[in-house]
Amino acid sequence: MKKQALWMVFLLSIVFVSQTMAQEKTKIFVVDSYHPEYMWSQDTHEGVSQGLLDFGFLESEEEAGAYTRNDYVEGAKAIIKKTWMDTKRKNSQSEIANVTARIVEEIEAFQPDILLLGDDNAVNFIGNQYVDTDIPVVFWGVNGLPLKYGLLDSVERPGHNVTGIYQEGYLMENLDYLKRLVPDIKTFSVLSDDSPTGRAGVKRLENLDRQGKLPLKLMMTITTNSFSEWKKKALEASQISDAFFVLNHNTLKDEQGNPVDQMKAGAWYLGNIRKPDCAYEKQFVEEGILLAVDDSGFKQGYEAVRLANDILHEGKAPAMISSYAPDRGPVMVNRNRAKQLGIDLSGEDFVEEWVDESLALEEKTGS
Repeated sequence: MKKQALWMVFLLSIVFVSQTMAQEKTKIFVVDSYHPEYMWSQDTHEGVSQGLLDFGFLESEEEAGAYTRNDYVEGAKAIIKKTWMDTKRKNSQSEIANVTARIVEEIEAFQPDILLLGDDNAVNFIGNQYVDTDIPVVFWGVNGLPLKYGLLDSVERPGHNVTGIYQEGYLMENLDYLKRLVPDIKTFSVLSDDSPTGRAGVKRLENLDRQGKLPLKLMMTITTNSFSEWKKKALEASQISDAFFVLNHNTLKDEQGNPVDQMKAGAWYLGNIRKPDCAYEKQFVEEGILLAVDDSGFKQGYEAVRLANDILHEGKAPAMISSYAPDRGPVMVNRNRAKQLGIDLSGEDFVEEWVDESLALEEKTGS
């Protein structure tokens, strides 16, 4: 009888220790505003995954691979769950309200030690559910200063349970380098969808133009989610502009209200607009745009995990951790687009990365 009692105590102690160890694992809940196929989200995911490895939340490439495949991993040190809002394709008020409610339910069931929120819609719609709660929140990918969502008192001293990484955009730098690449250009137009990301870029370019800080004169801004209108206005702008600044085109809809794939829109643009162009993320140069000063998605995700490490491992309070924008990525040029436009690339020693693919032109997307 005594042996049985001792054996039972031993088993119970094992169970207790196992439960205690499980409870000690850090629980991280990640929300991405978009969808897994979106190239920017792939870049930020790579940065987050590398940060999780470098700062000790994940212990191996195998764990990181499982996280990528399954949007979930339980390792020796952390349990990490990821969910997607898909707001590039599903962006009506009712769709965003429904996905926000669904994700809040998931967060409440998961009971994370920290929330990582990727890009504007996650920050706005999920972040505002958890400001001034006991759960620390770290964001990445906010376009421009993040004060606009009411989660921070200031960039230097956030003042609440929220801090994070925002995108500088490097808009002036893009136009500066485009002017260096094609010295004869004097005017440009902006082509964008009507998304939070696109609108933020348009407003900043308009403001910089009013301040006289741009090397080119702004002729026209196009902000619409109608694919037919987007194409029509792009052709009009091409008649009065020497160049284009191409912002996001991921929330465009056809005449039936169906989402238009980024590569389909890109294929039309590259085939019909023969003007020097720039963008602000490497995904667009890979798509086929001429030049970008990359506002690195990898750095956005990686630096967000750095802040999460400061909070969870170093004991720092989000209220006292300044929000910041990382340094830019490389100056990138697409050789295919340069050849199409007849641009001589000899002697352009400022280019830091060359791209020899045009993904939009490789897609059988039609017109």
